[in-house]
Formats: sequence, C-alpha cells, structure tokens
Amino acid sequence: MEDLILSKVATRQKPAAKTAKVSTNGTGKTQGFTDFVEVEQAKAEYVKRRASQLAAIKKTDKKLLREMLYQMVLGRIFEEKCAEVYRMGKIGGFCHLYIGQEAIGVGSMMALEKTDMVITAYRDHVQAMIKGMTPESVMAELYGKEGGCVGGKGGSMHMFSKELEFYGGHGIVGGQIGVGTGMAYAAKYKNSGQVTLCFFGEAAVNQGIFHESLNMAQLWKLPCIYICENNQYGMGTSQARAMSSRSIAKKAEAFEMANEFVDGMDVMAVRDATLRAIARARKDGSPTLLEIRAYRYMGHSMSDPGNYRTRDEILRYQERDPIVLFKDSLKAAKVLTDKDFEKIDQEAIAAVDKAVAFADESPYPAESELFTDVLA
Repeated sequence: MEDLILSKVATRQKPAAKTAKVSTNGTGKTQGFTDFVEVEQAKAEYVKRRASQLAAIKKTDKKLLREMLYQMVLGRIFEEKCAEVYRMGKIGGFCHLYIGQEAIGVGSMMALEKTDMVITAYRDHVQAMIKGMTPESVMAELYGKEGGCVGGKGGSMHMFSKELEFYGGHGIVGGQIGVGTGMAYAAKYKNSGQVTLCFFGEAAVNQGIFHESLNMAQLWKLPCIYICENNQYGMGTSQARAMSSRSIAKKAEAFEMANEFVDGMDVMAVRDATLRAIARARKDGSPTLLEIRAYRYMGHSMSDPGNYRTRDEILRYQERDPIVLFKDSLKAAKVLTDKDFEKIDQEAIAAVDKAVAFADESPYPAESELFTDVLA
C-alpha cells in the first residue's frame, strides 16, 4: 500500500478540515490538497507497521538505535534554531529546513559505511551532520562565517566535505542526479567498493536528467541508490497537480531497475529498505530507486508562508511525527526510557547552543579569500 501509514498517536480522529476551493487544472479531475490519508484505513495498516518496526528494532544494536534517535532529535532542534536565528537576521539568503523528514536522512545514511558517498539537494543541513560534519561547522556556514565547512562561501544550500565523502548541497533542481550517477561510475571504474546515495525531491523527477541517469545507471550497473524524498510539495505545488502518476517508485520499471516505496515517517522502514538497496549495489553494482514519502512541516524555504495548504493538513501529519513514532517503539521494545529521551534532548540542545555560540564568535572570511577556490 502506497498511502502513508498513521502512527498510534494519530488514530484520534479530528473533525474534518474545511474544504478549500479547488480547480480541475485543465484535466477534468478535481485537484485538491495532497492530504489523502484515511484514518480508519490506516489504523489496521498501522498494526502491521508497528509489528515490523518493533521486529526491526529488536534486531538492531541498542547503541546504534540510540544514536539514530539522537541524530533525529539533533536535526530537529538544529533546524528549529536555524528558523529562529534566520528571523533574527543572522542567516541570509535561502534557507530550506528538514523538519519532518529526519527519518529519511537518518534511516538511509546511517546504513552506510563511512567511505560511501552522499550527494543531495539544497535541504542539506541535517544530512551534512549525519555524514559527520559538526553542528558548529554547519551553523557557521549558514552564517557565512570563516568557521563554516566551506569557509562561509557556500551557505545553506552548499554544505560540502570531500574528506567525509559528502558532495553537496546543490541548488539546481535535479542537477545533482547526474553528478551522483557520475560518482557511482567513478566508484565502479576505480573498483573502490563505494556506494553512492543520491537524494532529490519529487519535483526533480520531472527533469530529464532523472530519466537519463536512471537509464545509464541500470545499463552500466552503477552502484547508485537514488532516493526521492517525496515531501509531497514541489515548492508550493502539490504532487497531485504536477504528476499524472502518483507513484514515483514505479517510474524505475521503465528502466527495469529495482525500486521500493517506503514510509518516510518510519526510520526503521527507511533503514531496512536502504540496507536491501546497498546489498544489491555491493553484490553486482545494481542501482535502486527508493521513493520515500514523508511530509515537510515548514514551507519550502523560510520565505514561504505555505498558504497553499491547510493548517489541518499539517496537523494531521504532525500527529504521526517520525521522532514521536520512533520513541514510542523504542520505549515499547524496552530499549530506551523517558529518562533516556530527556537526556538525549538535553545533549542535542547543548550541541545546538554550542554551534550557535561558535557561529556568533567566528569571524567573516577575510577579503583576501574572495577569489580562493573560485574556478570560473
């Protein structure tokens, strides 16, 4: 079933949201908001989901589970702080937040080896930290400060670290898909054994580079895992208004490529699907397309008021928050307790406070650095 599955905390049905005016968009079919979750249908499905999540937790190392939760909480608190300091004028330019999508980055990237490669789009702060960048270096980069991961020259959309095999941070929609395919080609050519994770949003699927890359990767057996972070809105346009087919995963079938649909609010489901894809890639270089559907709580960027969706729609998805869902399961499995959760929260808050202090104190780049690393 492709529809997102509601968590236990989301089964308390609320009054129906007011229906907004919709248009047929020239198709003759009513085009409304993206929210298509049916609560009663999801209740039965959630029982199966909860059982599979608990089973996955019981097979996973407890230290790893704690670190996964910490990274999710750190990412959430970090992004909330980014929104706060952005409004204070300390961060300029575009700023795209990852709030609501933490399970995708943590579930997929923490299944990798350290030497594996990652490339992503502009919603990249949390993924950079998961790959090993310090919160200080990410926050300082957001500030445009010298202590940032690329010396303050990249900003929000261009986190980068060759040492950590994290190759951006790309502002052009879909532009990184071709680069990620090339990275996988290089790994195969050098026989390095590396796997590449290539992240992009669902709006990038409509770009030609997506189809060209998948065709090449399948034809040449390139060890690339294409992860579509489907947060259901391309800027302010819902997927229903932009794509004739709701299933992105099935697009891989045109290239005879392995594909899966994954609930992006379930970090263990994301991890398991990624591990399967990694196994295929390491075995014979086979690529995979994963459509991981989640929901972003904030606007497309900090400048987006989000008037294209209802507050009730947002609240519906917040009820099945990926962090709350994971905590519930960890507690049920007797892996962590409420005291453990409190300690993790405090650790994350301290790390973010330290990052802000570092960014505040870090100087701006010197004028002599203006043309350093500028190649064109």
